[in-house]
Amino acid sequence: MSSNNSKLNNNIKFITITAVFIALTYVFTALVNIRLPIAANGGLVHLGNVPLFIGAIIFGKKTGAIAGGVGMGLFDLLSGWTAWAPFTFIIVALMGFAVGAITEKHHGIGFDALAIGVACIIKVVGYYIAEVILFGNWLAPVTSIPGNLVQIGVAAVIVLIVVEKLRAVALKTAIA
Repeated sequence: MSSNNSKLNNNIKFITITAVFIALTYVFTALVNIRLPIAANGGLVHLGNVPLFIGAIIFGKKTGAIAGGVGMGLFDLLSGWTAWAPFTFIIVALMGFAVGAITEKHHGIGFDALAIGVACIIKVVGYYIAEVILFGNWLAPVTSIPGNLVQIGVAAVIVLIVVEKLRAVALKTAIA
């Protein structure tokens, strides 16, 4: 019986934490953003990657994948970027999964930076392919690369400054 209670508590904790990071990812994407006039699709630089990366680094690949894919996919669905939603769901879920997978067993700023670098590659390549599919043009997506790099770069700076301190707090409070 105690094992079942422990399992139930772990499931409730996972669902709750993941739901919080879905919400944070959505809100930081929706409310803290700048549209770029240079990109073929209008482009958007936002801070949704900050809670996504923090959630993935502290709580792992499942939380990262779900928070990223659902949080940013929901943003696309609710903000008129509907055609992007399936691409965003897959690309950002892969980003969150990769960040969490790299940092689940390897802690520290170096591994955090490596994980975010991998996420950056996934984002640039993934959205390049998505734009080729949506626009049928191999050249137009190049204009989105600088915005993607800025977006991940800004998120990386913020996350790398705070995430290890947040991980320590999460461990002390037994939520990680």
